[in-house]
Amino acid sequence: MNLLPQKILDQLAANGEANFARIQAGEDTIDHAPVVKLFTPDGGATWLLSETEPDDPDIAFGLCDLGLGFPELGSVRISVLLAHRGRLGLPVERDLHFQADAPLSVYAERARDAGGILA
Repeated sequence: MNLLPQKILDQLAANGEANFARIQAGEDTIDHAPVVKLFTPDGGATWLLSETEPDDPDIAFGLCDLGLGFPELGSVRISVLLAHRGRLGLPVERDLHFQADAPLSVYAERARDAGGILA
């Protein structure tokens, strides 16, 4: 399975471009809904990614939870996720059934309250 098909990469890039344009215009950024949910099948890590950097599409922004009870909004390199292997040597997977129902900030609030991503 391709972890991030072109359609997902295109949406992440479009969201990043939209926010970059808003920053350049001095406007507030858009609180995008997550585009993709990634997780470690043999661990507790989960990532909800909403956009990539226009100047470096290897850098994605989203809600990151390493399974330690402290989910955070931040950036992660896609190449690191592609190379990561869990405790049993399994690669990061994409949740094929994930469909966002809220903007990223709502997922972040829920995750802080619960101590982990609920998606």
